[in-house]
Amino acid sequence: MQTKPILVIGSTGKTGSRVAAKLESLGHPVRRGSRNAAIPFDWEAPDTWGPALDGVGAAYVTYFPDLAFPGAVEKLAALCATAERAKIERLVLLSGRGEHHARLGEEVVRNCGVDFTIVHSAWFAQNFSEGYLRDPLMDGILPMPGGMIKEPIIDIDDIADVVVSALTEDGHTGELYEVTGPRLMTFADMAVALSHAIGRPVQHLPISFEDFHANVAQAGGEFVADVFTAIARETLDGRNAHITDGVQRALGRPARDFDDFAQSAAKSGVWSTAA
Repeated sequence: MQTKPILVIGSTGKTGSRVAAKLESLGHPVRRGSRNAAIPFDWEAPDTWGPALDGVGAAYVTYFPDLAFPGAVEKLAALCATAERAKIERLVLLSGRGEHHARLGEEVVRNCGVDFTIVHSAWFAQNFSEGYLRDPLMDGILPMPGGMIKEPIIDIDDIADVVVSALTEDGHTGELYEVTGPRLMTFADMAVALSHAIGRPVQHLPISFEDFHANVAQAGGEFVADVFTAIARETLDGRNAHITDGVQRALGRPARDFDDFAQSAAKSGVWSTAA
């Protein structure tokens, strides 16, 4: 059991909120790292990093919105230096699968002088239930570029379980866990699974990267759209069309299937049309 607090950077995000909640349910002391936390952490305010890391035993590191953002790798390097000075015992980094800038960030963590684990993730299933694709799904459309490229999409709860294990248990130091779902699916396959779970038709709409950019810009602004479109162009080319055993190696169990995610999300009401 960790006696020192565990800092969860990005504790209001998709993975961070789950990691923090799982740690707390296991009885670990958690320091939630966000701009509005009692001890704030803000990537844009380096003077917050030292106080947030002070007295911490381990930290979960995510960079919002992505390590591909200009300046992200440099900020990660500065954070690692701060963590080393604070004598942090362990860092767990969430990274993106198949992304050039993510690899640069991973090398920073490998060389920062602190014990580390890297979690190298496929696309999130929860992008359909909590992200920018939820609203189109409510209209029965799954608009994605990449044609018939296959992805081993992963449930974020699996990522959170891997991260919690790496933060709190022995045997994960120096490991790279490339985490994926248990099977390859096209976006058309995902639309079929979502149709069955939601109980109404969902149609995959193949779109261009330009249209993808416009959709993301409408939801998150031009700058965010620039970065996410660059990531989509880079990764939706078949390079990630294979499954890995990262979840099995880290947890001793298989990754959760997309059908299970879709059924569970539907039961929670995230796609309900009820007023």
